[in-house]
Amino acid sequence: MAKPSKFAHVVYSTRRYEEMVDWYLKVFEATVAYKNPAFAFLTYDDEHHRFAFANLDLLSPNGASEARGKEGVNHVAYTYANLGDLLATYARLKAMGIHPYWRIHHGITLSLYYRDPDGNRMEFQVDACSVEEANAYMRTEEFAANPAGVDIDPEILLAQYRSGVPEEQLLMMPHGAPSAIPEAHGMS
Repeated sequence: MAKPSKFAHVVYSTRRYEEMVDWYLKVFEATVAYKNPAFAFLTYDDEHHRFAFANLDLLSPNGASEARGKEGVNHVAYTYANLGDLLATYARLKAMGIHPYWRIHHGITLSLYYRDPDGNRMEFQVDACSVEEANAYMRTEEFAANPAGVDIDPEILLAQYRSGVPEEQLLMMPHGAPSAIPEAHGMS
């Protein structure tokens, strides 16, 4: 069984956006990898982001219609060693009737999002590029225009992977319209 190779990041939904970002910058001596009025990505080590923040005052100004859209942990992310491990996990979970609610290529990661029985959300991801490339991409206009990414079909990826398409090719950012962020999800 493929298991995550490391913890990746945690995302917080907040109505005290600037205060939260400032606190994590100070406490963890972090740096900003990317920030706009709606989203901020911070890191304190060689990972492209360890913390992310979704500004609910912009994303859900009148309060979320779903209880999971309130302040607090949005999701926790785990990184797999390679695309094969992520796709093997997808296939194993699918066989048990567990399906991702969001399938997305963020540009820096290829990610599958799941909910546990209590509704807690987790992201299973594989890095699509090096940390240096991810940091550079997060400073581009392309990322600023679409920080969510592009929807993907894990069934197509799994079939391509099994047929021998190189992992490097499968990890390339696909072309397509920006993904609609699932309600109350907030971000990557």
